[in-house]
Amino acid sequence: MSHGHASTVGEFVQTSVDALIGSLVKGVSDTGISSHTTDQIEAWMLEIQILQNQLSDPLFQKWFIAMEYEIPRRSHRPDVVLLSQAAIYVIEFKVGARSFDAGSIWQVNDYARDLRDFHAESQGRPIIPVLCATEAEEGIGELLYKDDRLCLRGVGKLAKATGRNLGEVLSSIATSCPNAAGRPLDFQQWLNSEYRPTPTIIEAATKLYEANDVQELAHHHAADLNKTTDMIIRELEETRKSNGRTVIFVTGVPGAGKTLTGLNVVHNRQLQTADSPPGIFLSGNGPLVKVVQEALVRSRVSNGSNRRDSRHEVTAFIQNVHVFLREYLSSDKKTPPENLVVFDEAQRAWDASQMDRKRGIADSEPTLLLEVMERLPNWSVVVALVGGGQEIYIGEAGLEEWGRALSNRPVAWRVVASPEVLGGGNSVAGHQLFEGKVPENVEFKETNLAHLEVTVRSHRAQRWAEWVNEFLSLRFDTAEKVFPNASEFPCFVTRSLDSARRWLRELHSLKREARIGLVATSEDQRLRSYGLERTTAFRSNYPFDRWFLDDATDIRSSVSLEVAASEFECQGLELDYVGLCWGGDLSFDGTHKSWNCRRFRGAGWQNVGQKTARDYVINRYRVLLTRARKGLVIWVPKGDPSDPTRNPARLDLVFQALCASGVHELEVADWA
Repeated sequence: MSHGHASTVGEFVQTSVDALIGSLVKGVSDTGISSHTTDQIEAWMLEIQILQNQLSDPLFQKWFIAMEYEIPRRSHRPDVVLLSQAAIYVIEFKVGARSFDAGSIWQVNDYARDLRDFHAESQGRPIIPVLCATEAEEGIGELLYKDDRLCLRGVGKLAKATGRNLGEVLSSIATSCPNAAGRPLDFQQWLNSEYRPTPTIIEAATKLYEANDVQELAHHHAADLNKTTDMIIRELEETRKSNGRTVIFVTGVPGAGKTLTGLNVVHNRQLQTADSPPGIFLSGNGPLVKVVQEALVRSRVSNGSNRRDSRHEVTAFIQNVHVFLREYLSSDKKTPPENLVVFDEAQRAWDASQMDRKRGIADSEPTLLLEVMERLPNWSVVVALVGGGQEIYIGEAGLEEWGRALSNRPVAWRVVASPEVLGGGNSVAGHQLFEGKVPENVEFKETNLAHLEVTVRSHRAQRWAEWVNEFLSLRFDTAEKVFPNASEFPCFVTRSLDSARRWLRELHSLKREARIGLVATSEDQRLRSYGLERTTAFRSNYPFDRWFLDDATDIRSSVSLEVAASEFECQGLELDYVGLCWGGDLSFDGTHKSWNCRRFRGAGWQNVGQKTARDYVINRYRVLLTRARKGLVIWVPKGDPSDPTRNPARLDLVFQALCASGVHELEVADWA
């Protein structure tokens, strides 16, 4: 792993400042940073002087010190990491600072949490974030660890120190910090430890396309992904040996890694043999297909490939399901070369009515896909990735349509799924595969491995999907009880769009690789009055592939915070920090007893009365609320009493409901 300097503290104290500066300059230059400002070098000199003075006590001599240690794949560099036999101290210096600002506190805490979550040799050990404001007043670094339980494992309470009492603060923590891992730290193993963050969908697709394996990338929260992937491969092999037909339903809460699992299966090296082409990844989510395809093209081009050839090639990796079916329905004799199809967002497959409207075919997409895969002369497997409560548009059939399709097939299909799909569990929002008993023509195999229980999108808020469900179900008291800790997954509400943008920009300034962006419902055309265009015509012509992929230098990027992606553009994708713009399509009409679902038509709002249409309105907010990996700010407009389309009373009730569910109002101190 990259670092500027690493040695025992005893060796560090005896090394000259000039030699240490040289080591830091060389170490950081090796990462591609070729120039160093005078301010940076002067800051290093002062840090070294403080450290050599404050760590001269014999207590520290056998400890290990790493300066400018790069947290891999995140381009983060804590100023100093100190390792004792029992604990890890992450130290961030603010040279010349007289106070402990919120941004610096957030920064050092985030470094510590990254090590806890993704750094293999740090897991199960106490990790202490230490913020050293070199010129702060004495007395700030009070003893924080009098209770051993505060420092058993994971990230401990932030310790504040000055340039004059850093050693005292570290000593006080060390005397009350037991070795929770039960084994001494091996400093060299720690320095060269594996670092395995869960990739974004775009990162995963790119890595897999480069013949890597998501299993090599997943962190310790994501063990279920590997188990589920292994289960699918076993079932596929069994189906291949028996020349059978199998549908595997993979369920899970939003962000649980269903798409990652599907991508991993399609490009699993174990399955790519000469006589069996790799599977194909299908999605009815057009924007997701477009974004991932563009990401793969860019990856190929960056490695020297021709853009046109690359685009032609990557269409075999991920395709739009509607295009796939249109190809094979043009003739009943066409047979796909792939025996394996992974269908992402399978609950969004079109029902027969929608297929009739769009294609003039009176069969549902699940029925048609099964029929196409039955044409294969030997065996076939369909992996259906199902997100409950994610149906967001007319004609999206849901889990039940798959059950009806299986029930009516002349060919017997074997079904592998978790109890969730039969009992209508939370992850499928109460939907059930079959109405009543399992049909006689279906062999059903039940396995808990087909259900992903742990979110890997917002890994620091494992119950976030539960909070979203409780809030949208109007159970505010229960939602408040499961609301995440703000230090782990910051979530705030504000009445000011400017404040929401400022909060997001502050986060991006601290972590420049962090992806930030605004999301908003597709239905509130009155967000236009705040500068957010929501019309279908505008969104359909906007380059959302650039919105997701380009950096802050391009005004079309999400980072510019000028254009908000709707539920259609962002479903299946994610951002690190999200600004959710609440719309007037989901609000309250006088009380909190029920949601008032509406659609904007012409010059005013219309109430939505039909249950399925109401579910679509609620589900679009389920999608928007679950796009963030690391944090969320919700902007609820204040409205305008002079404008009947922006009734302040309705929006005030939404704000009150969020506050009652545990969401705190954004304050100035939270901007970092």
